[in-house]
Amino acid sequence: MRAPLSIIIPTLDAAGQLPAALGCLGEGLEAGLIRELIVSDGGSTDGTAGIAEEAGAVLLTGPPGRGGQLRRGAQAAQGEWLLFLHADTHLSDGWREALLRHLRDRREMAGYFRLGFRAEGPAPRMVAGWANLRARLLGLPYGDQGLLISRRLYDDCGGYPDIPLMEDVAIARALGGQLAPIEAVAWTGAERYQRQGWVRRGGRNLVTVTRYFLGADPERLARSYSR
Repeated sequence: MRAPLSIIIPTLDAAGQLPAALGCLGEGLEAGLIRELIVSDGGSTDGTAGIAEEAGAVLLTGPPGRGGQLRRGAQAAQGEWLLFLHADTHLSDGWREALLRHLRDRREMAGYFRLGFRAEGPAPRMVAGWANLRARLLGLPYGDQGLLISRRLYDDCGGYPDIPLMEDVAIARALGGQLAPIEAVAWTGAERYQRQGWVRRGGRNLVTVTRYFLGADPERLARSYSR
């Protein structure tokens, strides 16, 4: 029986982040869970491609834009299950067992990890707590929580749209509540929050999501967000 899991990571100049993220996948490799690792790159000019190739990943290249990169990765994947992760995501110890329980008990559902920040203090705990509550109550996890989904369900819901922003919200909405938490943590970097301020960054994210739900064009939102 072939390993069921294709892991897909979108990258753009992620040489400083990717090695640690890949290191956290070791327990899945040891268990024979991972069929392939796909790095979908958006035109990196640092050492990202070399790191991916050294790790034995399938390297895809194309235009930048997370939605498009994820979509290309999914199109190339051969696994029965797809796991989408960000390049700065560190899965917690024991993620393999938690993921296997999902494959055993909730095969009809997509899954996401609990969010945690690699930062100390009440602000990161509060922001992560809100994100986890939002995911459970509204069925709206963000991309930094990862997404585990069967190939069948991915195809049925239309997959990731080729948009530069809000691709994670779009696929969560398309899944229509077919989402369940995986009892492991996706630890993500906190640099942007620390640089911009936790309240300011969180408020900006909320405004961006609200504008998207009200019909704003993702291209325009991406330009505003990058500024």
